Amino acid sequence: MPSDTLLHVANFSTLFVCMVLKFPQIFVLMRAKTSAGVSLNSLLLELVGYIVFVTYQNYYDYPLPTYLEYPILIAQDVILLLLILQYNGCLRQSLIYTFLFVGGWRLLTVDKLIMDTAMSLCTLISAASKFAQLQCLWKSKDAGQVSALTWALAVYTCTARIYTSAVTTGDMLVLVRFIVMTLLNMWVLLTIMYYQRQRSPKKED
Repeated sequence: MPSDTLLHVANFSTLFVCMVLKFPQIFVLMRAKTSAGVSLNSLLLELVGYIVFVTYQNYYDYPLPTYLEYPILIAQDVILLLLILQYNGCLRQSLIYTFLFVGGWRLLTVDKLIMDTAMSLCTLISAASKFAQLQCLWKSKDAGQVSALTWALAVYTCTARIYTSAVTTGDMLVLVRFIVMTLLNMWVLLTIMYYQRQRSPKKED
């Protein structure tokens, strides 16, 4: 059926894109040796949102293809976190973050009420991560080392997940999350493009 084909395309294209989604940002940071413009708070909140989301999906035995990309995204975010901490001269803090994230993940599965409450807050946490990045951009008025390609890919994956979630689970918490994330990712992308365009004439001068 055409709908089945579209679902498979959406699932596998999302998985493929997510396998490389953070690579542009990682390469930009490694090349520049600075994390200017990249919000640490945004990354930490995003990691929390990812961990809650993938744990929720697994807790309720949702189809693996609907969230398989999240462990990959978490691994890429961990690499980004280590790079940012290294360039900020505080790599030792990674041990503290490891303890907090692992402890928080274990806490989520203790009780169904905790899991459901965490998921209900997941959209707010993920939205806060986008606003933290926006605030960083507004404050510096410079996209710095922020990768527009990474955010463009994020817009695509969230858009695809709106469709796959509606077709497979119909979970309103999940659908609302992806709709909000699509809009906020697009906002961040447009902001990055704006500041990069503002920066270009200065370089030419």
